[in-house]
Amino acid sequence: MIKPHIHIPYNKFYEYVDIIQEEKLNLEIYFDANSLDELDNKEIYNLKKALYYEPSLSFHAPFMDLSPGAIDRKIRDVTLERFNQIFDIAEILMPQSIVFHSGYEKWKYDFKVNLWLEKSLFTWEKLLKRAEKLKVKIAIENIFEEEPYNLKALMEEVSSPFLGICFDTGHFNLFSSKSLEEWINTLGAFIVEFHLHDNNGKADEHKAMGRGSFNFKKLFSLIEKKNYIYTIEAHSAEEVFCSLEILNNLIKLK
Repeated sequence: MIKPHIHIPYNKFYEYVDIIQEEKLNLEIYFDANSLDELDNKEIYNLKKALYYEPSLSFHAPFMDLSPGAIDRKIRDVTLERFNQIFDIAEILMPQSIVFHSGYEKWKYDFKVNLWLEKSLFTWEKLLKRAEKLKVKIAIENIFEEEPYNLKALMEEVSSPFLGICFDTGHFNLFSSKSLEEWINTLGAFIVEFHLHDNNGKADEHKAMGRGSFNFKKLFSLIEKKNYIYTIEAHSAEEVFCSLEILNNLIKLK
């Protein structure tokens, strides 16, 4: 039985700590900006103690107001400061991966992918030095991308085993203008992680797998059988356990 990571915001962790410990859940812990401002090393070590059963971990970095490919250098500096705070925590808790948003929006960049790519490199190349030292993978998540080619360009330009893609099913379902086959064929070699949640194509609802319109059977027929990180991003305990059951049934079919 596969044990995926379960997405949990840090500020909700102790609300669910009993079930987390009882079920010995692997986790993707999301640290927003407020959490980063409030955390100190003592609290991080307390978190480590609460994870005494030594789960597999991943992190989700903050993203609100941040822009790793910002044209304005000062915005990139603030973004890099926040991202480095995540790596400070990673030095203590040692996650397998850290998920970051790409920051690309076609309207904001006037369709100039190369401009976004050029500025993004300043951010990722600095962070990769820390990722390589810790043996932590940076996973860039698709958000508003309608097609996969800006992400492919970033992967090819950087060309590092510590930089990969987190393919998000819910965001694909909302924003993509290309087929699932095209996404997987284009990015498959770079995918290290999947964010698994569902919606009906109108809002980012984070439903349980199978409760929206995303075709999970097709996804699992397309991906290679390898050691991906699977992360369930349903936003209620009931939908998390529903997704766990569906995911394990899909894995059995491969």
